[in-house]
Amino acid sequence: MTEPKESWRGKVRGMTEEEVEDFLNLGVNMYLACLTPDGSPYITVCWHEWRDGNFWVIPRQHSRWAEYLEKDPRVSFVVEQPKTLGKVLGRGTAELVERPNIGGEWVPIATRMSYRYLGENGPTYLESTMKQPRWLFRIKPESFETWQGVGWARRYWVEGTGGATYEEAHASV
Repeated sequence: MTEPKESWRGKVRGMTEEEVEDFLNLGVNMYLACLTPDGSPYITVCWHEWRDGNFWVIPRQHSRWAEYLEKDPRVSFVVEQPKTLGKVLGRGTAELVERPNIGGEWVPIATRMSYRYLGENGPTYLESTMKQPRWLFRIKPESFETWQGVGWARRYWVEGTGGATYEEAHASV
């Protein structure tokens, strides 16, 4: 059987629950947006762990965004894999679990993250920073959207513009 001419597109659709779990365990960075005290948006890039329906993030003691989360827990986030265009995006609430400390609940989470993001050398990186205090936040998603593949979701397509129909543009998907 021959592959469709445009198999490079991947699966053009939202992700199943199983695909979301697999995707969020890849070690892909999270783009996390929060609000500064004056209400301005602030965005950072961070490691995360997805566990039991929550994201866990571990800011360093002097990370501005940790202080912003403590004062206003509203967040938006995107976890994206640029090569596949897979993404999970949404908004939620950050719950402070631990103020900056050394040796807290964040340690086993950070250890798992170090393997996920850096492979076998992850613990080597982590070990040299273990005496640096860190916060621990749990982010509870309130809304969640997913996408994968190289193509548009139907809701974005405007028919009757003189170009291809949605079906024509996505014929081999």
